[in-house]
Amino acid sequence: MTEWDQRGLVSTDWLTKHLRDPDLRIFDTTVHLRPATPGPYTVESGRADYDAAHIPGAAFVDLARELSDTSAPLPFTMPPIDRLAHALGAAGIGRGTRVVAYSTTSPMWATRFWWMLRASGFDDVAVLDGGFDKWKAEGRPVEATPQHYPPAELSLAARPDAWADKRAVLAAIDDSAVCTINALSPSVHSGEAPMSYGRKGHIKGSRNVPYASLLNTDGTYRNEAELRALFATTGALEKPRVICYCGGGISATMDALALTRLGHPSVAVYDGSMAEWSRDPDMPMETGA
Repeated sequence: MTEWDQRGLVSTDWLTKHLRDPDLRIFDTTVHLRPATPGPYTVESGRADYDAAHIPGAAFVDLARELSDTSAPLPFTMPPIDRLAHALGAAGIGRGTRVVAYSTTSPMWATRFWWMLRASGFDDVAVLDGGFDKWKAEGRPVEATPQHYPPAELSLAARPDAWADKRAVLAAIDDSAVCTINALSPSVHSGEAPMSYGRKGHIKGSRNVPYASLLNTDGTYRNEAELRALFATTGALEKPRVICYCGGGISATMDALALTRLGHPSVAVYDGSMAEWSRDPDMPMETGA
């Protein structure tokens, strides 16, 4: 990955070589999910991580507040397209800029940011493969001084097919042309885990490709042959459309990125995911693998 990769990833080597490119915008997207009762978690900004150390020149974006619809009943709901365009423009993203996102924790926060931009018609965005942990482990430079990019004008055009709502997911259960993929852990998928999103198990008929299984031990994505083998067992690569979901539409974007890298032509993320689905007793669920 020596060149700009429009399938979602750039390497730490690439970013080191391009840190000072005038058109590059780097963002720390970190969020923490802290265990809570009642659960399953509370949301905490990753701003403290950024203030302690970040990639030189990087700015911070608050996914939970600045880039979510805070009036919605569920956290991290995709905001209206005009509001998102305003927030991203204020952060310094405009046409003609390239964007790299990373997280100090799970890459799912960076992939969520990546998916939001792509779903809004902005393709010049990538995720730092391996994230901040790999960057630090390789001894690359960090700084603690907060950074901000000059505001930019940005207009966006939504790609409706990039998202699926509850009705579309329900319809997919009996649609042989759609494969629905759960990105949560095998134990949550099966219903054996102690935690749940209100009801144990998974959306009826969905298959499990856990987001953690997509990564190597250093936090980078596995190679395409290995990713293809993971998804081949679900039938997703043969279906015309795939819908990815998780607990709240975050880790599902890791699966969406993997499928994009594999060239799947029609991938969607269920934004409400289990946080919405499990609240409705009429939405069918099942347990087991």
